[in-house]
Amino acid sequence: MNYTPKNILVTGGAGFIGSHFVRYCLANDDDIHITNVDKLTYAGSMKNLVDLTDPERHHFIHADICDQKRMSEILNDFSIDTIVHFAAESHVDRSISGPDVFLQTNIIGTYTLLETARQEWLNKKKWDASTCRFHHISTDEVFGSLSAHDSAFTETTPYAPNSPYSASKASSDHWVRAYHHTYGLPITLTNCSNNYGAYQHQEKLIPTIIRACRHHTPIPVYGDGSHIRDWLYVEDHCEAIDRVIRHANVGESYNIGGNGEVSNLALIHKICAVMDTRYPQAAPHDSLIHFVTDRLGHDWRYGINAEKIRCDLDWQPRTSLDKGLEKTIAFYDIRE
Repeated sequence: MNYTPKNILVTGGAGFIGSHFVRYCLANDDDIHITNVDKLTYAGSMKNLVDLTDPERHHFIHADICDQKRMSEILNDFSIDTIVHFAAESHVDRSISGPDVFLQTNIIGTYTLLETARQEWLNKKKWDASTCRFHHISTDEVFGSLSAHDSAFTETTPYAPNSPYSASKASSDHWVRAYHHTYGLPITLTNCSNNYGAYQHQEKLIPTIIRACRHHTPIPVYGDGSHIRDWLYVEDHCEAIDRVIRHANVGESYNIGGNGEVSNLALIHKICAVMDTRYPQAAPHDSLIHFVTDRLGHDWRYGINAEKIRCDLDWQPRTSLDKGLEKTIAFYDIRE
């Protein structure tokens, strides 16, 4: 199925991945208009939206996705035909110390958007899959944890979330599917691996490592650093999302990965090696590594099998982990 979005509502568009998607759309489709809704919590910043291509096609609104009246007004005022839903609380440590906000934003917020779309698109305007689309951004963490010899997650892997964060995202995924199967809301859904790149919040792993190297402070490593993640360059992720929205069949879900599975400790050594080249010093940067008490309930390995999106939609990541890290480090060098 081919679908052409015209007026997109991006939720969480001042956050890391959302702001990159805004940039991607404006740079790659001259006919797209973006309405960007963000609550501007700690993870969202207007600094992520500077120097946009053709900024007159981008309209920012400071609002809460849990406010159904406001969301309804926005869908009508800006003739929204496509919702791309990034807005979410996403930091696992924060979900452990304060799970309530994850329930509110990730579950109630998603429900509010779904119900608003159902009322405005299906009930009032009588739209169908040819005229509207709801795309939901999720995570590989909903599938739980893998052992060293387990096959990577596929789209049919049973859900087994282990943290309050992943449980809230799993719930939101189920709500999205339920609105499609029960009410016929035209949806697509993607589960991505760990993203990295420019404009990522400083509390995330890769910015933390880069900052520690630049300031010669300890690099914190949970446990023994053996936990494995698949790393996806954020610009590749945005291209994949766009491909799914435009070309996937309604109701489909896709895993999006970066072909970059590596342990946390190996990732740190990669970054330190680049920093050694850029900023030579007496002691190598990996001398800053400092092992700390492991996170509660820490999933050991995530791995993405992205064969379905490669076969169905002819997408695969363009950016290797080594190249993506070099580009990311260069960005943070400029920001220092």
